[in-house]
Amino acid sequence: MIVVVTGMVGIDKKSYLERVCEYAGRQGKEVLLCNVGDMMYAEALDVRPGKILDVSMKRLGSLRRSVFKDVIARARDAENLIVNTHATFRWRHGLFPAVDFDQMRQLGADMYICLIDGVIALHQRLLTEHAIEHTLKDLIVWREEEMIGTEMLCKGIDDKIPFYCLARGCEETTVETFYRLVFESRTKRAYLSFPMTAVGDMQDVRRRIDEFRRTMKRMFICLDPGDLEEAFLPEQARRAQKAGLNFVETAVLGEKTRLAMDEVLQIEKDINSQIYARDFMLIDQSDMIISFIPAMSDGRAAISSGVERELQHAHEAAKEVYVIWTSKQTPSVFVTQTATRLFSSTAEAVAFFQARECE
Repeated sequence: MIVVVTGMVGIDKKSYLERVCEYAGRQGKEVLLCNVGDMMYAEALDVRPGKILDVSMKRLGSLRRSVFKDVIARARDAENLIVNTHATFRWRHGLFPAVDFDQMRQLGADMYICLIDGVIALHQRLLTEHAIEHTLKDLIVWREEEMIGTEMLCKGIDDKIPFYCLARGCEETTVETFYRLVFESRTKRAYLSFPMTAVGDMQDVRRRIDEFRRTMKRMFICLDPGDLEEAFLPEQARRAQKAGLNFVETAVLGEKTRLAMDEVLQIEKDINSQIYARDFMLIDQSDMIISFIPAMSDGRAAISSGVERELQHAHEAAKEVYVIWTSKQTPSVFVTQTATRLFSSTAEAVAFFQARECE
């Protein structure tokens, strides 16, 4: 199995993929990890760390081709190989590809995965680990360029090769998700749908949603939009603005960080459009959608327009559509007409899926 993994600067793919390899080892799978960046620095000993993109385009291309030649050679002997690279670079040279199509065809990858993360985490890592000037707008643009570049690379090589977009999220669960995507292809892939922004301050509802997410992840390979949460940022910025502040303070990676309020407000449309496109893409990459609609304290269903739109998209894409409706309120026709099956609780859904598995 050969897997090409891409992701923009600030993702910290290397440490994440090392944990993937460790996890795979505990499952009895030996995986060789090739970090293209490290290999390029090893070949260009005169280039200081962090300066590889400052060399001429001609030399950069030569280094890249030399390293990928070694990667292709290693792929012949490795039982399983992960290639840690980029699809694109944006530097002083502008936007340019980080791979060559002819060599990627020789490599013959079985899967492409683009790792992504939220702009807050990306911003924090770049502040602490890289000397790269950036704005939040830069980060959201770079993330989208890498996703599109990876998908185009994958489909340009062979449109039958699977491509996945995977958020780092909580590594305790997404490392396992990564492993299962690669090595458990027969396991069903499920997109998890649930209200997010509208229930952000409802602790009991959030607790029930999190329990639903944990339960489903024990049964399926889950593509979870909750692994990348940033829709709350613009609202936080507006609250800060009303309070007379010019910054937004939030917690990320175990510490607090401050974001410039005007930068947050500037990317509101980008955040919304990327959520819209990304969630539909994740549904398309799944076999089914499982939607959890919790009941609020007054008994009404906590269903958002976003969840209804996801159900409709999945239905029109001929996916299996399962809805866990816990409210006593009668679901609307927009739910009943799209659902393959409705359940009144997570336990009922689990029993159904387990029984189906035994058939």
